[in-house]
Amino acid sequence: MASAPLSVDDPEDRKILTLARASRARTRAAEGASVRDRDGRTYAAATVDLPSLQLSALSLAVAMAVSSGATGLEAAAVSTDAEAVRDEDLAAVRDLAGEGVPVFVADAHGAPQRRVES
Repeated sequence: MASAPLSVDDPEDRKILTLARASRARTRAAEGASVRDRDGRTYAAATVDLPSLQLSALSLAVAMAVSSGATGLEAAAVSTDAEAVRDEDLAAVRDLAGEGVPVFVADAHGAPQRRVES
């Protein structure tokens, strides 16, 4: 029996889920992701898969936040078909935000499926 999709009530969390889905859909990438920094700014990214450069969507969204001067994160979201968020991606979130930051995982349609902690 499949579990029910996760209910996300916070409008700001729904926003990053929407941005993750939109980034994925717009680029037809394997994943889309979005993060929200401590100042409320959001950064969205899609998977990069070039012959000489491969970046996951979540790692790239974290990198974009860092390169824009973010000093921490409040939340992250990833739109993926994968069964789990990669350990490397959770480590990137932890490196910037510390432990315990929620990472919302959504399907290709942006429907939240589960929440994991960084």
